[in-house]
Amino acid sequence: MVIGGGIAGLATAALLADEGLEVTLVEARDELGGRAGRWESEGFVFDTGPSWYLMPEVFDHFFRLLGTSARQQLDLVRLDPAYRVYFEGDPTPFDLPADDALAALTALDPSSGKRLSEYMSSAAETYSLATSSFLYSSYESFRPFLDTALLRRLPRLARLLGEPLDRMIRRSSPDPRVQRILGYPAVFLGTSPAKAPSMYHLMSHLDIGQGVLYPRGGLGAVIDVIAELAAGRGATLRTGTRARRIVVEDGSATGVEVESADGVEVLAADVVVSTADLRVTERELLAPEHRSRSERWWRRRDPGPGAVLAMLGIRGELPQLAHHTLLFADGWEAGFNAIYGDRPRVPEPASLYVCRPSASDDVAPPGHENLFVLVPVPADPALGAGGIDGAGSPAVERAVDSAIDQIAAWCEIPELRERVVVRRSVGPADFEREFGAWRGGALGPAHTLGQSAVLRGRNASPRVKGLLLAGASTIPGIGLPMCLISAELVLKRLRGDRTATPLPEPL
Repeated sequence: MVIGGGIAGLATAALLADEGLEVTLVEARDELGGRAGRWESEGFVFDTGPSWYLMPEVFDHFFRLLGTSARQQLDLVRLDPAYRVYFEGDPTPFDLPADDALAALTALDPSSGKRLSEYMSSAAETYSLATSSFLYSSYESFRPFLDTALLRRLPRLARLLGEPLDRMIRRSSPDPRVQRILGYPAVFLGTSPAKAPSMYHLMSHLDIGQGVLYPRGGLGAVIDVIAELAAGRGATLRTGTRARRIVVEDGSATGVEVESADGVEVLAADVVVSTADLRVTERELLAPEHRSRSERWWRRRDPGPGAVLAMLGIRGELPQLAHHTLLFADGWEAGFNAIYGDRPRVPEPASLYVCRPSASDDVAPPGHENLFVLVPVPADPALGAGGIDGAGSPAVERAVDSAIDQIAAWCEIPELRERVVVRRSVGPADFEREFGAWRGGALGPAHTLGQSAVLRGRNASPRVKGLLLAGASTIPGIGLPMCLISAELVLKRLRGDRTATPLPEPL
């Protein structure tokens, strides 16, 4: 039994069905994909969550495990520019090109060329080390980490774990523009550059070193493909079926009690894999005696940021925006303090992310554009829910209005608000209600030092035999590639594979 039809659940179902197991997946909502959903209105097609296709080798490895490849399953386009950046007060944007990206970045601060080159070399080396030695480990055994070559790197790894990312970035360049370009990937990790260990400078290898791809059809197309692979290998995918309780007998998981239009039933299982938010699994699906984390433990965790999302259909073209566009406010640190500080509030102005997939895909009616806007906010369901045509909570709709006006002013797009023909907003309360997100967080628990690697949620319950975990709130972390790896870690658990390397291809 697999609980949850997001990418982690679907990938788990596909891998375990390919292994020859009888797999049933249950998803409470009527559609698959979880946060990586899709919404259509008046000819516009929106991805409702993730929109960056990063770590392409992780996707390709997953597909090759199943005897296929990303090239066979997806129509991937290399974005050029990889993304565009507007800095507050500067009407001339910076484009990160698909080729010679480091040279373009260095042009912002030529005096730091050598240090930036060293930073990127270190990012590439650290990324290679992470994927070969850490990300594919379930941490059941520390024997794989006793490798001589890895032990020689321990002093350097200790420095990378002990130093904040922002400090490492400042040493590499004094230019605030460069610092923000190198620091913004911390948001993908659910934290700020001041809280992320400098180990995560490896993220800059993904966009600057590797470039950025886009799957035509959006990230929803990735979900469709993985669901088809799971079903094609015999997995049963049941939507509109909510897990109510993990059944535990004599300390072992024996099934899942579910509720659907046909009523309540218990589906028996030898193994249960929950890809629900870890707090949902612990506090709602398990009885108190089977929980392994106290309320005190939860109070000390960092849920990462919340988000206000806006899906906007725009009349007319928007050449001022690239496929991916970032708007960085002058109050960079103040923005992070607003989200993570002692007095949480919506930053004003915020540093925004804007996706314009209509630049690369047929996702809008002729003569129109499709925009997805993300405003980072505190993880706080009290900010409210979104709605259609401005019908969300006042705080959510104010954030959307401010974001639209900010894009119009910074990117010189007159009358942008008047050109909106389709509008839908999403707030932290939606993340809590729709996905069981702890405190309405948009991504998952932040990748701070105390919530990374071995210190993150393990993928097996210490209290319930046969209960495994996958998804953004367990190892290795948040993001679609991490969720694919978490599915592979479930298979490694069942095989008794304690290595820290990816499984051989194909399975």
